Formats: sequence, C-alpha cells, structure tokens
Amino acid sequence: MRDKVSSPVFTEEERVGLRRGVQRLREVWILLSIQFAEVREEWHWIVLMASLFPFTTLLFFRFFVPDPSAEMIQRMVTGNMVFALTIMGVNTMAQEIARQREKGHFTFYASLPISRLSFVLAIFARGFLTCLPSVLILGVLGQLVFGLAFTLNPGIVPVVLLSLLACTALGSIIGFVSPSPATASLMGQLVMMFISFLTPVMVTPEMLPAVLRWIGSIFPTTYIAEALRIVLFQGWTPQVTQNALLLTVYVAIGFYVVARRVDWRVEA
Repeated sequence: MRDKVSSPVFTEEERVGLRRGVQRLREVWILLSIQFAEVREEWHWIVLMASLFPFTTLLFFRFFVPDPSAEMIQRMVTGNMVFALTIMGVNTMAQEIARQREKGHFTFYASLPISRLSFVLAIFARGFLTCLPSVLILGVLGQLVFGLAFTLNPGIVPVVLLSLLACTALGSIIGFVSPSPATASLMGQLVMMFISFLTPVMVTPEMLPAVLRWIGSIFPTTYIAEALRIVLFQGWTPQVTQNALLLTVYVAIGFYVVARRVDWRVEA
C-alpha cells in the first residue's frame, strides 16, 4: 500500500501572492504613519474646527426653525454630518495634497521602492481616518440637540465607509488637478459651500431649481445624504443599495484618477 503524499497547504504562487499582500499592507501602514506624523501635533484642532462649523450650523437651524417636522430634523442632522465630511474630506484634503505636491513630497515617495497602489491606499486611508471623528461627533451631538434615536443596524458601516471614501476621492482629485495650494483652497471651499447648501443635502430636491437638482446629481454628497438619512432612521432599503452602488462607482473613479495623476517613476 503506497503512502499518500499530502499536498502543501499553499502552492508557491499562493505564497508569493501572500507575501506580496503582506508587503502591501506594511507599505500602506508606513506611508499612513508618515502622513499622520505631519498633523499629529494639531489633530485635535483640526477635528474641533471640522466639527464646530457644522455644529453651529445645526444650532442655527435649531433656533431658526422652532418647530421643525421629523423629516426636516432628520435632514438637518444628516446634512450637517455631510457638511463635516466636505470640510475634512473635500476642502482640507484638497489643500493638503496640493501643499504636498508643491513641496515635492510625492517625488520623494515615487523614488522609494514602494508601489503606486500602496501610496494611493495610504492617501485614502488618511482621508478616511481624518473624516471619521467629525462625522461621529456630529451624529452624537445631533441626537442630543434634537432628541433623535438612530436605527442601529449593520448597514450603517458600509454606508459610512463609502461616504468617507467618496468625499476623500473628490478632495484628492481637486488637490491633484489644482496648480497650486491657493487654487486648491479656493476650489475646495467653493465646492464645499456649493454642495452643502445648493444641492439636495440639507434641503429636499423639490426646493431647488431644476438646474441645481441636475448639478447636484453629479456630486456624491447628494447620494451620501440620502443614504445616511435612510439607513440611520429607516434601515437598509433598496434605495440605500442603489446609493451605495453609486458611491462605489465614485470611489473607483476617484481611485483611478488619483493613481493616474501621481507621477510615479519607480514601481516596486
């Protein structure tokens, strides 16, 4: 009776792929640590300012509308959460990337034995982590101010994740296409104010002219606001699925554009 030779757990190709995946994760972690080292001494001020502006807007609506309807309250709370997203994910991210481009940081990164994919993932991870605290703070404060209760369900996680990444993608694109940090700052603030107040984020689409409704459909924040409002107060619905798919497309487009705009001379 012949002895059976047990096959290896992993083939050589699988081992190479596994090592490559571990290397990518290590590169992303190191690059993310470098990115955060630049803001570690003032991160608390960044989070405070990113939360304070939307919170004052939320209080303004609270005082200005003494007896709002339930739908209006939900729209104001989720709209200001999106406002916090645009401050950090769009405006601040665009300025930071433009500043790093002007100082030649990306040329330095391109000279290192790291992959373009790892670098882009690190950029998106930084945007995600810098946006998350403000969104959570606004969510808690919104519930306290208006006495709301969110419908806790697992669907909140992918919606918040896609929302953060979509805003980060938009801010990254602005930062990479802007010729200077000053231009990125102006473009970021213009886009931030426009999409926060002139698109269906804090108001219903019916309250806006047809041209603004059409323009609003171009920006991911329109779908972020709708997805957050539904998933936080109703749960996961087919409409949330549709918005999530659209946000996935925005994230993919942003990832592709950023990867193409990075001047990469050395590939791992």
